[in-house]
Amino acid sequence: MANNLQPFEDGRIAEFIHAVDPDPILSLDRVSKSFGPVNVINEVSIDVRPGKVLALLGENGAGKSTLIKMMSGVYQPDGGQILVDGKPVTLADTRAAEALGIATIHQELNLVPTMTVAENVMLGRTPRKFGLVNFKHLRREAQAALDLIGVDVDLNAQVGSLGIARQQMVEIAKALSMNARILILDEPTAALTGREIDQLFRVVDDLKAKGVAMVFISHHLDEIARIGDTVSVLRDGRFIAELPATTDEDELVRLMVGRSIENQYPRKQPELGETLLELRNLNAAGRFSDISLKVHAGEVVGLAGLVGAGRTEVVRSIAGVDSIDSGEVLVAGKKLRAGDISDAIKHGVGHIPEDRKAQGLVLGSSVAENLGLATMSSTSKLGLVDRKGQLERASEVAEKLRIRMADIKQPIRDLSGGNQQKAVFGRWVLAGSKVLLLDEPTRGVDVGAKVEIYNIINEVTAKGGAVLMVSSELPEVLGMADRILVMSGGRIAGELPAEGTTQDDVMALAVSQIEDSITAEAAARIDAQKEEK
Repeated sequence: MANNLQPFEDGRIAEFIHAVDPDPILSLDRVSKSFGPVNVINEVSIDVRPGKVLALLGENGAGKSTLIKMMSGVYQPDGGQILVDGKPVTLADTRAAEALGIATIHQELNLVPTMTVAENVMLGRTPRKFGLVNFKHLRREAQAALDLIGVDVDLNAQVGSLGIARQQMVEIAKALSMNARILILDEPTAALTGREIDQLFRVVDDLKAKGVAMVFISHHLDEIARIGDTVSVLRDGRFIAELPATTDEDELVRLMVGRSIENQYPRKQPELGETLLELRNLNAAGRFSDISLKVHAGEVVGLAGLVGAGRTEVVRSIAGVDSIDSGEVLVAGKKLRAGDISDAIKHGVGHIPEDRKAQGLVLGSSVAENLGLATMSSTSKLGLVDRKGQLERASEVAEKLRIRMADIKQPIRDLSGGNQQKAVFGRWVLAGSKVLLLDEPTRGVDVGAKVEIYNIINEVTAKGGAVLMVSSELPEVLGMADRILVMSGGRIAGELPAEGTTQDDVMALAVSQIEDSITAEAAARIDAQKEEK
């Protein structure tokens, strides 16, 4: 099992003594895993203890996903052993892991949208009576599981009608209904708002108090001290260190990437040129109203706001993914055809959507094929795809962007999240896009890959490109944007300079339209009451 005395890579000794901690409920003892010639996990040892949260940190590709798949029975180790309650076990599949009380909450939730909350909580274990579903028993068991985490949700509601945060709670309730003693949470906050994260962390605190052991994976280092007890750091498939969760963020970054990152937001002062992107009074009923903005060559404009403010909808409309009711989109002074993706691409617009797996990648295709999606038509010869040329150009871009992969023909689904995201960027670099629309460009990406993506953004603007960036991470907006436009209630509430602006300044504008709406509704109610009197 994991030693209490662990060497750092520079020869220092990190002492982390579990003097009063309970014995591990789950241990990985020098486990290793290879896929063909690639050694993904190399003799890693970690301990998971009841009533504690172990944060698992590492860059994309460090081996975190492989490690948790071994914990949950998806993969079996090639070497070493897994122990539960101090005894060696074989987790032949996920059912074997679940039987021992190990449950995983994946980023892509394992729920059936068209089924009810109660049916999802009891999925695969539906109680029956005389061969028929015992709905009374079903709802009673589901309600008991939801009560464990204090979540009030309609048992008869379809899961697909719930927000991501509540769906996540349903997933946790499902795990607890199976008597899970160990919860593995893989990027649970990636798609949540601040308020939803607070709710999730309250549930985690409650589960800790009840003795549930948890493994927590997140790329948001500020969350580690808030929710974790200990941190295990991986790099290139190797165990680097075990530390208290209160360890300084700069030290955690250094251990993860093997070097210090002096500037996490390396934005360079731009030289502004002509207007490359202009929106004139863009309107789409129910999505946004009267959107006008300009982005100049060499500039990064941040588009901030709360979830549901209309930011993604504006970006999708510029890219031609969604239609508009009125208004104009101009690139370098030329009007784009509304709702026409090919016309946007032809005029140099590149779009990186917020959900790269569902909207930005063809997961079953190779890295080279994904990189060449935007240029396949323009580089074809006599109607035939220039496969050799596509492969050569894709290889050059992959090398330039430092995409970590076994081979350019490797399926892109096998790459880490950060390298997948760089491949989406690479598609538009290859296409020579002059206007980049970035929607949550670093979601689910580790700190090292984030800096590499920021440097790609800098290269685009240094060559005279323009960037419109949507991000829910305010430090990212403040660190990488030259100007910030804040949306609220489907409108642009105001503009702020990045320099000297605080997160509070942004949030004040982000809630302004909502507050105005609430005030208007309250005034209308008062007027109605006066008329009644």
